[in-house]
Parts: sequence; structure tokens; C-alpha cells
Amino acid sequence: MKILALDIGEKRTGVACGDTESRIAIPISTFNTVEIRKNPEKLKAIAEEHETELLLVGLPISLDGQENYQAKLVRQHAETVAQKLSLPLIFWDERLSSAEAKRYLREVGYTEREMRGKIDMLAASLVLRAFLESRTVDDLENARL
Repeated sequence: MKILALDIGEKRTGVACGDTESRIAIPISTFNTVEIRKNPEKLKAIAEEHETELLLVGLPISLDGQENYQAKLVRQHAETVAQKLSLPLIFWDERLSSAEAKRYLREVGYTEREMRGKIDMLAASLVLRAFLESRTVDDLENARL
């Protein structure tokens, strides 16, 4: 099963893709969130190119496990995008994925300026990787959401 993952932020949306067979999550791109809300055609092109069967969206849950205002906004946006892409949708806890992405980029030598735009797509791939690692391939293939 091929999966498109999004890390939706206030300013930017990171995109990654992967599949249940290889269990590899690949960062693809970062888009302006407002542009994607208005016109998800760029995401649709990526979804079609990668023959996507599922949309996975990182849900920003607070450290105490509660959904906050940002999580509600992400849910609304993701549901709209999933509908426009005609894909089933799953939300996945993305706590600290952006912090982990930033820490990794810092470790490999990126400056704060060089990190812009990379953090979001790397965070999307980390969310997707966590999702793939938490499931058995049979669970995903048999679910056919």
C-alpha cells in the first residue's frame, strides 16, 4: 500500500511518501499551507505520481495527550484535502516530530537558515516512518480503509 504523509503546520506543509512493502519513508517536498488549502492540485499530482492509496496526516497532540486548537485546524484541513484527493485518511500522533527533524538537521550541519523548508518534509517522513514501524504489513494491507 502506498502512503502520502503530511505534516501540516501554520506556514508550511511537509510531504513524504512511502509504502508498506519497503517500509521506507521518503521526504518529498514542502508547500505553503495556505496555498495547499486553496488549491491541493500540487498534492494531487504527487499522490497520482506515487499511486497513493492512503493519506496519513500528523496530528499535533499536546504533550499531555490532549488535542488543542492547532489539532482541530489540522483535522479540518486534512479532511478537506483527503476528500479532494479521494483518499482514505488516518491521523497519527506527531508529537515532537518537527523537533526531532530539526535536531537531526542540526547534527548533520545545517544552519537555521538552511533548515527552513526541510524540517517540515523531514517531519512528515518521520511521522510516516513511525506509522509504518508500528504496524504489521498484514494490518495495513488487510485494512483497506
